[in-house]
Amino acid sequence: MLARVRASFDRQGMMGTLGVEVIAVEPGRVELALRHDDRFTQQHGFLHAGAVASVLDTACGYAAYTVMPPEAAVLTATYTINLLAPAAGRRFVLTGEVVRAGRTLVVCRGEAFGDGSQRPFAVMQATMSAVHNRPDISG
Repeated sequence: MLARVRASFDRQGMMGTLGVEVIAVEPGRVELALRHDDRFTQQHGFLHAGAVASVLDTACGYAAYTVMPPEAAVLTATYTINLLAPAAGRRFVLTGEVVRAGRTLVVCRGEAFGDGSQRPFAVMQATMSAVHNRPDISG
């Protein structure tokens, strides 16, 4: 499963541009890390909400991917993000976890933490759509 997630993740240009790393992969849960980079901040020096949303979406997507059969892929259907505090810090850990997996839809929860904090500065609820029998869309 880890190799399958890493192979797919390594094809993501956006995550490569942001410098995101895969930290942990287990069934129904993925943990990603992102270092502070001034190129991805907003005018006050905090990590931009767009970067936070992108990485949380990816964490949730790969969490969903871990519970899919080998021939399936996932695409984001929808997500809602709540930004609870400024994204301050030097290193951010963003997690995605499956709340409930169905045959077609997978609901996930994402959380973002800065500098080892136990309190998230952002939370996401995302719904992923399972994609089957689409040769143009693979893991």
